[in-house]
Amino acid sequence: MSTITRIDQFDVIYSANKFSPRIGLISAGKFVATLVFYPNGQSLPSDTVKNNQFMLFYHLDDFQNVRELLETEKNIYLLWNGPTGENTIQTAQEPVGAGIEVKAA
Repeated sequence: MSTITRIDQFDVIYSANKFSPRIGLISAGKFVATLVFYPNGQSLPSDTVKNNQFMLFYHLDDFQNVRELLETEKNIYLLWNGPTGENTIQTAQEPVGAGIEVKAA
């Protein structure tokens, strides 16, 4: 079963030592997902749910693209289709030529 969640805020977590960079996704004041970025070329685990949060796995090459998407678009959603489905961070539909949307600070 698919779940779609509007993302209101995000939190960048860049830890020292053994922890991978992460981006926490927040909806209605609650953390709902963590995006975990593994070294390029490393095998990624399957997306999963841990402690009632969706866990999506990407390579470090994707970090800047994901962060830019979260920083510039107003309407961002998390679509969850399960560990074997396609799970996405996506924008809402918008007209062609609408330009770059920028969230208010």
